[in-house]
Amino acid sequence: MTPRSRRRIRHVWRGLLWTLLGLLVAAFVTGWWLLAGSRARLDGQRRLPGLSASVSVSRDALGTVTLTGKNRADLSYALGYVHAQERFFEMDLMRRVPAGELAALVGPAALPADLDHRRHRLRAVALAAYAQLPPAQKRQLDRYRDGVNAGLADLNVRPWEYFLLGSKPQPWRSEDSLLVIAAMYLDLNGDGRNERELRLAQLRSVLPGPLADFLLAPAPEWEAPLTGRLSRSPVIPAAGVFNLRHLATAQASARPAAARAPALDAPRPGSNNFAVAGTLTGSGAAMLADDMHLHLRVPDIWFRTRLRYPDPGAPHGQRDVNGVSLPGTPAMIVGSNGQIAWGFTNSYGDWLDWVRVQRNPADPTRYKVPGAWASIKVHDEHIQVRGRPDTLLKVEDTRWGPIMGTDVDGTALALAWIGDRPRGYNLSLMQFEHATDVPAALALAPRLGMPPQNLLVADSAGHIGWTIAGNGIPLRSGFDPLLPADWSRPGSGWQGWAAPAQYPRIEDPANRRLWTANNRTVDGSALALLGDGGHDLGARAQQIRDDLLAHSRFSPGDLLDIQLDNRAVLLTRWQQLLHRTLAGSRDPALQQLNQLTTPWHDRAAVDSVDYRLVRAFRNQVTEAVLAPFVARVRQRYGDFAWPDQNSAEAAVWMLTQAQPAYLLDPRYRNWHALLLDAARKVVDTLGRQSGGLTARTWGEVNRARIDHPLARALPGWLGHFLDMPGQPLPGDNNMPRVAAPDFGASERLDVAPGHEAQGILEMPAGQSDNPLSPYYGAGHADWVKGRPTPLLPGPEQHRLTLEPAGA
Repeated sequence: MTPRSRRRIRHVWRGLLWTLLGLLVAAFVTGWWLLAGSRARLDGQRRLPGLSASVSVSRDALGTVTLTGKNRADLSYALGYVHAQERFFEMDLMRRVPAGELAALVGPAALPADLDHRRHRLRAVALAAYAQLPPAQKRQLDRYRDGVNAGLADLNVRPWEYFLLGSKPQPWRSEDSLLVIAAMYLDLNGDGRNERELRLAQLRSVLPGPLADFLLAPAPEWEAPLTGRLSRSPVIPAAGVFNLRHLATAQASARPAAARAPALDAPRPGSNNFAVAGTLTGSGAAMLADDMHLHLRVPDIWFRTRLRYPDPGAPHGQRDVNGVSLPGTPAMIVGSNGQIAWGFTNSYGDWLDWVRVQRNPADPTRYKVPGAWASIKVHDEHIQVRGRPDTLLKVEDTRWGPIMGTDVDGTALALAWIGDRPRGYNLSLMQFEHATDVPAALALAPRLGMPPQNLLVADSAGHIGWTIAGNGIPLRSGFDPLLPADWSRPGSGWQGWAAPAQYPRIEDPANRRLWTANNRTVDGSALALLGDGGHDLGARAQQIRDDLLAHSRFSPGDLLDIQLDNRAVLLTRWQQLLHRTLAGSRDPALQQLNQLTTPWHDRAAVDSVDYRLVRAFRNQVTEAVLAPFVARVRQRYGDFAWPDQNSAEAAVWMLTQAQPAYLLDPRYRNWHALLLDAARKVVDTLGRQSGGLTARTWGEVNRARIDHPLARALPGWLGHFLDMPGQPLPGDNNMPRVAAPDFGASERLDVAPGHEAQGILEMPAGQSDNPLSPYYGAGHADWVKGRPTPLLPGPEQHRLTLEPAGA
């Protein structure tokens, strides 16, 4: 090669490198411009149509937004403006998911979810709900809608997520806020599919009744109801009812582990809340704690908010509400108004029922109803899919709900669900801002259009109370609500809705303490009214109750300590069982397992090896005990999975203690062999990994995976830039500090109304969805470490003033 050729090649390479560098710089500048241009306005003055008076918008170091105005309608407008500027993309997802409109934005990957949700036709439900709202609530939604669209329009460029997706954001509509409530119905009511009761029907159609009752029984030793008796102890069925020794070994030994996962206490949408009376606090005001457990993402689902506006019923005539709002709605979800503090946990009542649809043999478009035949309504739903033609979905609808399932004998099933009823949607929750005491707040509860929740209230006079919040408690008659039923018989089905006087209610209990944690709270007629939608085992609620009873004086910090309690009380007996099982073993690997778990530290700490190993042992034992029963049902129903929200703790523990040979998987010689095999599986599964058993800390697997919704669509390094750090997290299920990689406390609130200055509010993943915002991930590190962050905003860092356009 000549010197001249080499110079030409160097010149070409130099040009290519400069071109590549220029492209990289241009891409960086473009990306920076898009992110910077879609940041929320933090300072200055904006003149906007729709306001009647000026509203100030101030922010502190955590991004807590304080809105100060002359009336609540203006604050709804301003809150919509701020929500849109900080969170419009997430709001868009929240309305699209229940409406079955997500694939239009993100493409075919979302089509299966859209097909499931579109069967409920929730946009039509939201439109009908909006049409029947009182005028005052319509006005609040309309003002919020106008604020959202003003905030979206006032960004320099559209939110950055839409550039990434190559689409444009669509304007907000008033009914979209009701769709956000529908998204909460889906999240808190099993995604609106009621698979649990289908699985119960499959299980009961195969296993004898006494055996099914035993396997599904609650564990009274872990229950902690607010009132009423404990459940009866389960009864192991006699050998004549069911004998595994009579089954073929091959059939009994099938091990569909995935089908048993829900029996191992998978994370469930839920929460903790508890309250103590004023006689137990230093101020004389009652005190409330609330932490709502949900799937976690970036940014958090909630938004730190303070509202200040004139109110004649408020102290000094000025209403001051502190807590969290839900972007997509104008309401404060939980918080304190200076006179009451309120919080929620999912009630796990029974809010869905399967109805057998008896088609007319001569005309399948008609079905039997009490005393007559009715026509099935067919809706053609066109689902838009980005980059593809529309998908057509035919929805068959009955007077009870859409046809969405099949019974064990092949009969079509319609789903009756309170989330499909327009009456279940309203803004009555906003009245909590004006409630002055516990009785006033509890009286509001039966009017709230929201998924039925456990409501706890504490007031500034020292009183506490509990009831169910939500106007959708059906009155059932003539059928077993846990199994598909024929509602064509007169007097069978839902016969209206519970009246306020029928709602169970507790005020100022004798022990001056209240607690709920998705557990059964009542018994008798109250339980029959609410139903069993899969109550939590109860160990978490019991631990909270016992923590409360162990103290005679409380501060907000004391309540936070209970929320952060990661003691493994439930697993203590499993550690003892493992120790007994391994006693005398000469297997070196099992001896090491015994040594690593014998100093039982009783905590789901990030550095805990003993906790992780004992937890794995419990899981292996549960799988082995349930395997033959699951296999039996799967012989008839190949898709069977253990009913979710049904812990098998009671049955599994009783079997390991009583050890009836006829209920033991035939492939084991005796129950000790099953327990030893479970221990060996722990060693085989965890001991062969790098570092062996001694390196298997809980924090190794329980690491945060709190991601931005679009992170997985980006290159790895860029996606990680959007996500929260993958830090190890203390806590687990069945203890107050619930924590999984992408699931846990979406907030932690501790407050005495009237004493908000001492209140605590922790929140993961920050306020803003823009990575260049100072509030992206703000407060997340404190949430991980459990460090208290103040409820009230700190010193003002930014102030934006919104003025009426004509001012």
